[in-house]
Amino acid sequence: MALYNYLTQEGHDRLKAELDELKSTGRQEAAKAIAEAREKGDLSENAEYDAAKDAQGMLELRINELEKALANARILDESSMDTSEVRLLLNVRIKNKKSGKVDTYKLVSESEADLKAKKISAGSPIGKGLLGKKIGEVAQVHTPAGPVEFEILEISS
Repeated sequence: MALYNYLTQEGHDRLKAELDELKSTGRQEAAKAIAEAREKGDLSENAEYDAAKDAQGMLELRINELEKALANARILDESSMDTSEVRLLLNVRIKNKKSGKVDTYKLVSESEADLKAKKISAGSPIGKGLLGKKIGEVAQVHTPAGPVEFEILEISS
């Protein structure tokens, strides 16, 4: 059974642009760095060559990850989302029951998570705790600092 990577159109486009950039410019720069290091002599004692080869390996790993993410991508239309319960790609306004702090987050796939932009992964402890909850319900989230309770105040697309 294939696991899907649910994305917004924006997230899909961002990953595609990164993949295209790495495949063209990234690969060219990696090849150039290897060629330059190779010209500096004995490869067995050439740290620059080893570093360039390592960088190329990391580049290919990232390309592979992006290709897998895009191959399994399913783009969700946010405008037609059911807001009766917390689901992927919905905004949820929550209140920390202990501190009283209110925040709004968007639940997204791991590849789109960005805490600064208030986008949390549905696979994170908070994301897992919120999924499936309805307005008025309390989500019990297990964090490294102990359990935290969040009241669901609003769900929107």
